[in-house]
Amino acid sequence: MADPQGFLKYKRELPKSRKVDVRVKDYQEIYKGFSEKKVKTQASRCMDCGVPFCLSGCPLGNVIPDFNDAVYQEDWEDAYHILSATNNFPEFTGRICPAPCESKCVLGINQPPVAIELIEKNIIEKAFEKGFIQPNPPVIRSGKKVAVVGSGPAGLAAAAQLNQEGHSVTVFERNSRIGGLLRYGIPDFKLEKWVIDRRLQIMEAEGIRFEVNANVGRNIPVKKLLDDFDAVVLCGGSTVPRKLNVKGEDLKGVHFAMEFLEQNNKRVAGDTISKKEELVATGKNVLVIGGGDTGSDCIGTSNRHEAKSILQLEILVQPPKKRPTDIPWTAAPMLLKTTSSHEEGCEREWAILTKEFIGDKKGNLKAVKLVNVKWTMNEKTGRSNFEEIEGTEREIPCELALLAVGYLHPEKEGLLEKLNIELTERGNVKAENYQTNLEKVFTAGDMRRGQSLVVWAIAEGRKAAESVHEFLMKEV
Repeated sequence: MADPQGFLKYKRELPKSRKVDVRVKDYQEIYKGFSEKKVKTQASRCMDCGVPFCLSGCPLGNVIPDFNDAVYQEDWEDAYHILSATNNFPEFTGRICPAPCESKCVLGINQPPVAIELIEKNIIEKAFEKGFIQPNPPVIRSGKKVAVVGSGPAGLAAAAQLNQEGHSVTVFERNSRIGGLLRYGIPDFKLEKWVIDRRLQIMEAEGIRFEVNANVGRNIPVKKLLDDFDAVVLCGGSTVPRKLNVKGEDLKGVHFAMEFLEQNNKRVAGDTISKKEELVATGKNVLVIGGGDTGSDCIGTSNRHEAKSILQLEILVQPPKKRPTDIPWTAAPMLLKTTSSHEEGCEREWAILTKEFIGDKKGNLKAVKLVNVKWTMNEKTGRSNFEEIEGTEREIPCELALLAVGYLHPEKEGLLEKLNIELTERGNVKAENYQTNLEKVFTAGDMRRGQSLVVWAIAEGRKAAESVHEFLMKEV
């Protein structure tokens, strides 16, 4: 184990971030470097806790105490092998995972938990730096061909696992670049895209083929995949956004958050954006509706656009800053989260309902009607309900409203419809052990489980690959 008294001697420490007035002028990652000595110190805080609940908190089942100990012993190669045994892409999760493992860290009962995410990121970066990560193509090929539709975290994880089993894998991506949500949904100030490209180079060298501008069900017939491949894995994500269904939602200036983020990521990457379709926050009063990470990403991007003002709304009440005493330790409480984007500047309000978007004579958004709400518990049903507070209705100026209120289910038109795939009541792809109603078609990630975390998508891709491999090997 790491230092038996490390948790008594050292406090949790994280890297410092670049100054706000500097970082809002670019799209580089906001955090400064962290010395090897400091990473070792943080690893030493991992306790000999007997039952490491952090393992169950991680969807990937990362063996966290073991890689912490390896870091403390300064055995970076061993740390890398321990981490990569369960996680295909620590460079992604080490940057953008909300770290559910840390909420289950035993040290977190009465101290700040071990900085697991930070340690994970440093392990993988040290592995690249020292050359531990080299292409490792399979020695023997199975003769089986697998198509993976979608190049987000689930699709990439499934492709990596299946390739290592010796199957020939082709990944189909409808956009012009590989990466899915990682590339188009997450701003560069959280995940610079060279991080993705570096991993893709390794995967290509290991024999995985990537096809871009390949929209299966649109410009690539689904029959071609069924005829040409022994198995197909659907990893298209949950991409149908939730609407507010209020008056004026179709006004020019009201957009889904992902429209805004995807276009900006393309702009940062150097892609050409049509002036007619250009979506920017510069000089505008911006309203971000939704209090989650996607909303936070919209705030950070709007700050870099130099918006006139930014207001983030959440219909729920403001969560507490500290863990409530009635929440047991192993449960992850809903706490107030202040992100780097919030620190860069914005107003935040809770328990606010958006009633109407108001436009001018040309159909452009000019204001939004809001009202405060009060939440109450229905004792009979056990469910919470809200009611508007009389006298709190007002209008605020707004030229750009970004809806970040989640996703409903995957797109049914095209791929799913033409495959005649069965869906769940919620509209997700129905599957048993990741296998759909079509014998050779499997699914993983948000398309199967609904909108979730990147770390869950990677876990889903790995598990789906196991099922696909078992299916293919039955035919050998």
